[in-house]
Amino acid sequence: MEKILVISTMYPSETNPTFGIFVKNQVKELKNRGLSVDVAAVNDPRAGKLVVLKKYLIWILQVIYILLTRGWKYDVVHAHYVYPSGQLALLFKTLFRTRIIVTAHGGDLDKMAKKGQFFFKRTKQVLHEADHVIAVGEKLKIDMVTAFEVSEDKISVLNMGVNRKIFTPISQEIAKRTLEIPPPSIMILFVGNIIKAKGIEELTAAYRHLKENYRNLELHLIGAQKEPAFVKRLQDKITTNSIKDVTIHPAMEQRDIAIWIAAADVFVIPSYMEGFGLVALEAMSCHTPVVGSDVGGLHYLLQDQAGVLVKPKNKTSLSNGIESILKNDNLRNELIANGEEKAQLYDQEKLIGQLIKIYHQE
Repeated sequence: MEKILVISTMYPSETNPTFGIFVKNQVKELKNRGLSVDVAAVNDPRAGKLVVLKKYLIWILQVIYILLTRGWKYDVVHAHYVYPSGQLALLFKTLFRTRIIVTAHGGDLDKMAKKGQFFFKRTKQVLHEADHVIAVGEKLKIDMVTAFEVSEDKISVLNMGVNRKIFTPISQEIAKRTLEIPPPSIMILFVGNIIKAKGIEELTAAYRHLKENYRNLELHLIGAQKEPAFVKRLQDKITTNSIKDVTIHPAMEQRDIAIWIAAADVFVIPSYMEGFGLVALEAMSCHTPVVGSDVGGLHYLLQDQAGVLVKPKNKTSLSNGIESILKNDNLRNELIANGEEKAQLYDQEKLIGQLIKIYHQE
């Protein structure tokens, strides 16, 4: 039995069940295929300098302990996020010549590597020294080749895939009844971290404009409040401007999120940057039309009428994109049909086979 070590800066816990859930889902599928998988990961999403220092120190010590006590046992070390996960993975290659696979998810190239020369150089080092690099979206691959000068033949574009057993089409009527939402309601839904970079201010402004003509419209935001000051400012703006029927929900389990997505009339992902946009794919898998910013991986995922692409940081474009679905049933049906094709293409069970092939490459 092949033995894999997964190193990640995000992984769920009982307290934080959705933090890095996509990594846990992949690990579960690998185990289902008969691989032996150990995990060394950060499972605390909290911010703050002292908290971050403490949780990363504990994580680094955990990885070093594994390295020194049983590091030689692993056939592959798979790091999620280039730095610092990939840097730790390289220790196994240095000591035991272990095969190293690194997955870039977006923020590691778009944010971490841009924090300064130190982080850029470390990121570039990991990308060059890893045996194979996975980009979850086409835009990330382009960035690796152009900005980090990585050889194209060592890069695979492979996203985490959608779990179609969880994110599956169900009747909108049943979903709304389950959530106790009145049938006449028209629901706009966002799922993700409640942070400024997700474009939630623009979404709220677009919703406010649409609410003038669609009285039954509701806006639901589901996610972890990682920027409390931003959430407070958002709530104050909602109150000051008397924006009705906006609800902010805490992070939820995936099965609950799937019901909310099925109940929604439009799913919106107005991010400023996005490595792939897995949550948009999850909405497609539930047959809910998607409106997303024309950035990063969303540009590729939503093209060819699989979704409606809008200008990032632009409330007017966002409002028009949402309304195009609300008033055009033909467009809605076309988006659902094309979204289903994308969901089939990126089915998690299919993609896991491609990942295992990457593990086996020499």
